[in-house]
Amino acid sequence: MTERRMVHEHIDTIDALMAHYVAGSLPEPARVLVQSHLEMKPDNRSFVNGLELLAGEALENASGVAITDREQRLRAIFASTSSISPSPVARPKLALFPRALRDFVGFEVEDVPWRKRLPGFKEYPLDMDGCEVNLMWIRPGRALPAHTHKGMELILILDGAFNDERGRFGPGDISIADETVDHRPVAEKDRPCIAFAVSDGTVRLTGSLRQMIGDLIG
Repeated sequence: MTERRMVHEHIDTIDALMAHYVAGSLPEPARVLVQSHLEMKPDNRSFVNGLELLAGEALENASGVAITDREQRLRAIFASTSSISPSPVARPKLALFPRALRDFVGFEVEDVPWRKRLPGFKEYPLDMDGCEVNLMWIRPGRALPAHTHKGMELILILDGAFNDERGRFGPGDISIADETVDHRPVAEKDRPCIAFAVSDGTVRLTGSLRQMIGDLIG
């Protein structure tokens, strides 16, 4: 499998992330994360629509390139198109995951095979396309160890919220962190924080020894 990085030197804001999404330059897990964000916050779709319009205009103004074997390609396209409508899919009992994420992982939140990582912190890894991909569950009030990143980390909040040195991240929000961000996320106390994370590098712990021991034992 070819490793793909998230060109993190160019993704430091949500707008930059959306631009890479429209350009089709994100690894598949990151594309699913952004698509899920747009499902949860459809108002942000207007910005993406604007970028898509600009990209379409640029394509229209580009010099044309002759297509070889045009008739053969058209026949192949039409032959691959099925007239059979897909069977309706029953809506999950608890439809917490956006459709893009649910299609990607293949199940809903109540069926996640969580693995305990730390006291009060569970995850389910789905590493692919050169990325570390995780669903995460954080107990209410739980602080994760302070850390920074060797690469880029995108976290989409699905339910609940966490706070760190940059502010609050709630449902539909995306946290973008790289080696310039040193943070210690803390889940809010009213409910667990459930999130979908995609990263292309490792984590480096940065807290004091006492803090790390306290965070690790929960």
